[in-house]
Amino acid sequence: MEKIFMLLTFIGVPLSVIGTLMHWPTMILFIVYCVSIIALASYMGRATESLAIVAGPRVGGLLNATFGNAVELIISIFALKEGLVGVVLASLTGSVLGNLLLVAGLSFFVGGLKFKRQTFNVHDARHNSGLLMFAVIVAFVVPEVFSMEMNESKTLTLSIGISIILILLYLAALFFKLVTHRGVYQSENAEKHHEEVPEWGKGKAIGVLLAATLAVAYISENLVHTFEFVAESFGWTELFIGVIIVAIVGNAAEHASAIVMAFKNKMDIAVEIAIGSTLQIAMFVAPVLVLISLFFTETMPLVFTMPELIAMVTSVLLMVVISNDGESNWFEGLTLLAAYFIMGIGFFLL
Repeated sequence: MEKIFMLLTFIGVPLSVIGTLMHWPTMILFIVYCVSIIALASYMGRATESLAIVAGPRVGGLLNATFGNAVELIISIFALKEGLVGVVLASLTGSVLGNLLLVAGLSFFVGGLKFKRQTFNVHDARHNSGLLMFAVIVAFVVPEVFSMEMNESKTLTLSIGISIILILLYLAALFFKLVTHRGVYQSENAEKHHEEVPEWGKGKAIGVLLAATLAVAYISENLVHTFEFVAESFGWTELFIGVIIVAIVGNAAEHASAIVMAFKNKMDIAVEIAIGSTLQIAMFVAPVLVLISLFFTETMPLVFTMPELIAMVTSVLLMVVISNDGESNWFEGLTLLAAYFIMGIGFFLL
């Protein structure tokens, strides 16, 4: 599998550059861009695994989520620049659904096929559950409710205030987990990670992550310009492209890494990637995009459509119920996947 991804990377990245410069047909470019991003994600996953062995599952998962979400952030900034606010909001929704239902679902399912019962840090799970409830249900629902009684200017002001609070709380959460309470809730599998030998050293792993992220950033910028053509060709709506296509491609790094970690029974890392990435999207990426949009012609208030909002709230509640016991199996993974496909059908038909 690694050789296949290596081949796709060394072919896909040059083809992305050549195709862009030579103005190949848009549909071909769209496919090349998507394949290249997914191939590059495999390198990000291997680098993350190496860093997780050296620095621990929390730091490894956080780094994977950060570099993976950097792709999402870059795609969204270029989309905002083009005035595609609807696509950006939909891609944020898709990231939340994708991480909580698709990534976690596949991780639980694939890992559960190999191991009858897998465990992860229950204290982290409960801590993350509280943050998920706050980030999605409180911070996303409140602007929607209040915006019904406000004009656009006041709604944007409310969104800016909430965005600043979210960013500050996210930074405080990182400080809590990585500094003041680091090691307090020690992982049961921590000793296993220390016994392993990383594939790459810390320097090489970080270098690969940076290089892959830069390559993905370049390809992502060009990918944005293909959305309109692809949507018209397949009859897809802007909402479906954002929720499903952009979210899957933009989060390919987390998708690949979390599943591989679960298959290797490293559930602390897999769960940290899936839930940690969701928290970073909701509490950092989305607020940052709101603030960045102030520099563009069209601003982006933190107000989602009702289907997007209900889908996100439902996915959070389902994930909280399933993960709060610190255990997983293939059936719980299948349940999360079923929820994702139900919502996917709904967004496709909208």
